[in-house]
Amino acid sequence: MQQVNDCFIKVKKLCLKFISSQETKRDKFKNKDKMIKSFLIPVSFWISERTNKKRPLIVGLAGGQGSGKTTISSILTLILQKYFKLKVFKVSIDDFYKTRKDRKLLSKNKHPLLMTRGVPGTHDVDLMLKFFKKVKSKSFKNLEIPRFNKAIDDRCKKSLWYKLKSKPDVIIFEGWCVGAKAQTNKQLKKPINSLEKVYDQGIKWRSHVNNQLKTKYKTLFKQLDGLLYLKAKNFNILRNWRLKQERKLSIQTKNKKNLKIMSSGDVINFMQTYQRITQQMFKDSVKSSSVIMNLNNNHQIQSIRFKK
Repeated sequence: MQQVNDCFIKVKKLCLKFISSQETKRDKFKNKDKMIKSFLIPVSFWISERTNKKRPLIVGLAGGQGSGKTTISSILTLILQKYFKLKVFKVSIDDFYKTRKDRKLLSKNKHPLLMTRGVPGTHDVDLMLKFFKKVKSKSFKNLEIPRFNKAIDDRCKKSLWYKLKSKPDVIIFEGWCVGAKAQTNKQLKKPINSLEKVYDQGIKWRSHVNNQLKTKYKTLFKQLDGLLYLKAKNFNILRNWRLKQERKLSIQTKNKKNLKIMSSGDVINFMQTYQRITQQMFKDSVKSSSVIMNLNNNHQIQSIRFKK
């Protein structure tokens, strides 16, 4: 307990400054001290205890759309750097989305719904596997990692990519489908929303996505040394949080042109592409995760469970 208190004293100011940068007049964080001290500092100790100097510890962080993955992973990074003096590299599976051009090709060859980024099959898995291989290599050299701009729905130009100049002690790999598992063919048959009912009558899209989980993504997620899971109570809550997230993006990018900010209707349709895997993860990730952070209806961590 004393260690947690010491850590809190050292990181509080830095963490609160970051949280403040994420707030808008309409959307404020509550119980900030409790979130840091009771939940995120203990998770940071859990991560720190598992690091070794030989190779980076790769920690997955999963949670549905709008559950707070970016905020949580950023605060964990600050704590691990400030108090534990660890080198941390935080990256999102979203940064490895295929380019618009590649998704256009995929949508022509496989299914029109694959133009929409998000589901397994719309990421460049080979690039991610290459990244993990290089970062674990003894002869580590400078690495460039892609950066994706959601506001233009495309990969950033190379000059804006992440530059990794030294081998990290910890990699936090966050994303909504990180650690997701495939469903059975029987589970795929029944559509779960209007999007599947109308646009995927032949089950071609969801079969392709599921097959990606069975193969390439299974190999990818085997790279993880542990998985943290942000568990929301249900899909409807996630939908509301995702709407709030888009509203924040539109405020932050108010004066910029050519941005693909979604309307509420767009967000609801977009979320339907995520629904099947997200709902399956409510069941699977509770069993397969190392640490589960249960979220209440107010977007706060309510309880935490360490399993492995």
